[in-house]
Amino acid sequence: MKLVVRFLGAMALAALSGAIAPARAFDVFGLFGAEEELPAPSQEALPYRIEFVGLDDQPQLERVLQDSSSAWRLRQQPPAAGAGLARRVVADLPHLVEALWANGYYDAEVKASVVGVAVQPDGHGADAAALAAERLRGQSPAPIRIEVALGEQFHLRKVAIQDARARAPIDEALLPRKVYEPDADSPARAAALQTMQAAWIDELRAHSHPLAKIVEVKPVVDHREKAMDVTVAVDPGPRAGIGAASLKGSPGVDPDVIRSFIYLDEGEDYSPQKLAELRKSVARIEAIGSVKVEDGAALDANGNLPITVETAERKRHAIGADLIFSNVDGPGLRGYWMDRNLFGGAERLRVDLEGGLAPFGSSPGYNGLSSVRLNDVVGRAKASFIAPALLGARDDLLVDGTAVREKVDDYRAYFGNLTLSARHRFSDVASVQAGVELERGHTYDAFGPHDYSLLGFPLSGSYDGTNNLLAPTSGLRAIVSVTPYVKTLSDSVGMLQSKAQVSGYHAFDEDGFYVLAGRVAAGSIVGAGIADIPASHRFFAGGGGSVRGYRYRSLSPDEGFGFPVGGRSLLEASLEARIKITPEIGVVPFYDIGAAFASPYPDFQSEMRSAVGLGLRYYTAIGPVRLDVATPIGRRPDENKFAIFIGVGESF
Repeated sequence: MKLVVRFLGAMALAALSGAIAPARAFDVFGLFGAEEELPAPSQEALPYRIEFVGLDDQPQLERVLQDSSSAWRLRQQPPAAGAGLARRVVADLPHLVEALWANGYYDAEVKASVVGVAVQPDGHGADAAALAAERLRGQSPAPIRIEVALGEQFHLRKVAIQDARARAPIDEALLPRKVYEPDADSPARAAALQTMQAAWIDELRAHSHPLAKIVEVKPVVDHREKAMDVTVAVDPGPRAGIGAASLKGSPGVDPDVIRSFIYLDEGEDYSPQKLAELRKSVARIEAIGSVKVEDGAALDANGNLPITVETAERKRHAIGADLIFSNVDGPGLRGYWMDRNLFGGAERLRVDLEGGLAPFGSSPGYNGLSSVRLNDVVGRAKASFIAPALLGARDDLLVDGTAVREKVDDYRAYFGNLTLSARHRFSDVASVQAGVELERGHTYDAFGPHDYSLLGFPLSGSYDGTNNLLAPTSGLRAIVSVTPYVKTLSDSVGMLQSKAQVSGYHAFDEDGFYVLAGRVAAGSIVGAGIADIPASHRFFAGGGGSVRGYRYRSLSPDEGFGFPVGGRSLLEASLEARIKITPEIGVVPFYDIGAAFASPYPDFQSEMRSAVGLGLRYYTAIGPVRLDVATPIGRRPDENKFAIFIGVGESF
């Protein structure tokens, strides 16, 4: 067999370098541990049973040999004659050796027998094996035995990378030695070498060499040292920039809109990361369902690589609904309807309706659903319109109209709001927005009834550098807004309202199974007394999106009334450990703290209240389904022992 191994050396080395890759097959037989049922013996065919021995209890290696064996793959299709069976086994021997070599066993020997008769790769013994198999016709399956002497697994000792053009070692500025130096115990497997080759090409592409390719791989096996050295010739190709982007697909969407979401300048350094960010930014267009970015085949006259952005449209209309529930804040139902491409320019029109019962957790009059009155029903209706890429630029028009009926234990509010804004997108992650806001409403609280009007000029900036919109595992999000309200009518309120929120995410593993998430939020109102500020604009803490464990908007100064009336400033923080038990199931221990203050800035005259809890997550394609249970720390007699929150999406 050693002569056969030497004869097959060239073939096995070609397999190692990627020229020959053993076919992979998925065997569905025996999945549940039951013995495989083979075809019954008959006069028309010779069924057989294959046994692999000598693999030192390595089921993965046995599967490799099975996948490389045509006799194994065809065992449910037995040959008609013994000669055909013998030919199958003889033809398998070179492929089995190649598979062992590709897994680093370069001293391995393989022997095969059919009904106890040995067969050789050159066909010697095949005739006798065929006769022995024929004697079992109609009686029992023919036993086939594959005996493997593995020997020691070789290790990958040295890798040398040569620049195929310069005929010299490759520049370490392009491909640092740490990228291709193997670990001391790296097995000399073909799959490992192929993975390394892909990593080298990725590294060169990341250094703006998009046409890099492997030219030649020369492995040398040292049987005495049980090691392999590999010399690889790489053509890095020319350094290139990103060329012109051509669009393909989505005939129903204005191409100028798609181009406005491409934040790349022709000629800037090529980078796969930039192309990934391009896919992400174009996918933010709600009329677009999928995005694919492809490299051109050659550089243009300027030395740049053209790219093609291929998109596919989503269904134009969508409708959805979800149910939310809290034992302290009451149940709620939300639904929406959306047109994603109203006039052919990716204009989005969305109508949201939300309804539920006013928070009833602390109400002494609540005695089940039979005690609920029409006056306890609260809700919100909102219509929003976005026209992206005005005149093909990175400017969007936003129109929002909202009607709200709000009721908590300590105040009632009814108001309508209309906001017209323009947004400029600097990049996929950063934007600013400015507009005008009109609001008219009525509130009733500790200070009595209050009819009011607001004329404001909101200005905001946002940044989203997270890696996932629905379930981020890394990056930061921040939004800051400042709205001056001017006094124009007798019932107008003049004030300056500011809000800010920052959240951060950090994964401790590559798969995002262990994520630490944190959030800090703050707010301030200056220029008006607490009694003049509409109750719906004052700051409160507490509830599912704030300090869990407390009722919605229940934490604030009381101004001597004995119950919350709202504050002129706010400070909140949350910390969560998001731990996945499986890809679909996770647990989230969390800590929340916050308070509203009577002063325009947090002066900590109000006590910071906190809560701890544990959440359960079920991760779906549309985001996680969330169940949070929280309990107040330092609970007071009038506060609930615990609060339950059910909804869709992470808490922040």
